[in-house]
Amino acid sequence: MAAPSHVLAPHPVHKFRPPRFGLGGSRLGDPAGEATIDAAYQAGIRFFDTSPAYGDSESTLGTALSRRPRGEFLVSTKVVGADTEESVRGSIQRLGLGADLVLVEDAIATAYPILDGLKRQGVIKAIGAASTDWQVLDHLVRDHELDCVLLAGQFSLLDQSARPLLDRCLARGVSVIVSGVLSPEVLHSDSVQARRISAVCERYGVSLPQAALAFPSRHPAVTSVLISAASPAEIRADAALVRQPVPATLWRDPELLRLLT
Repeated sequence: MAAPSHVLAPHPVHKFRPPRFGLGGSRLGDPAGEATIDAAYQAGIRFFDTSPAYGDSESTLGTALSRRPRGEFLVSTKVVGADTEESVRGSIQRLGLGADLVLVEDAIATAYPILDGLKRQGVIKAIGAASTDWQVLDHLVRDHELDCVLLAGQFSLLDQSARPLLDRCLARGVSVIVSGVLSPEVLHSDSVQARRISAVCERYGVSLPQAALAFPSRHPAVTSVLISAASPAEIRADAALVRQPVPATLWRDPELLRLLT
């Protein structure tokens, strides 16, 4: 999980390539937020996602990261509200350290030209879209020059329905950030499918959460997986799972391949 020396460096396939794992900021607005961010940084995480909709997450993130060298990490936030530029500049002010990537959740037709202008001015470095619906993102990737997309769900050990989106993104050099892979089903194996996959993983000495964190990056369009955490202990445990190697033979197991189709 070591951070690349240049997190914004170009990649031969992707126009914009965030680090492999990131910390999702939806649960960082409480008193443990700064400690959680510090623990994530110490564990090697250099990508942090937030939003004005996440309470005090932006200001908490900005305070925690102000103690770190700015060139070592990437920050993404989201457009909230009808005035795109006001939303972005408000986020930058609350963060106090700028935003590298800005994601739009709706009304991209009106937001995109404004974000493109901010990108050309050097205010932000990349433009993306975020959704829980892969088909929405698929249309946006087709119709706009995006640098990346953030997909919540729909590409995991238990659900690969978003594969057409990932294939389109790969063809267009658009990076895919995936979140929601550590769902309750994965964490508690509380579905028949989860239990069956878990049984296969256990034969290789791999836990279901460990496999779930590793799985999305097996598609070459996926550059990053976001992990949500609300305490230092939680993010340290997740980072430890990330560091544990998954045997390549697991992904070739015939039973697992049947379960994933």
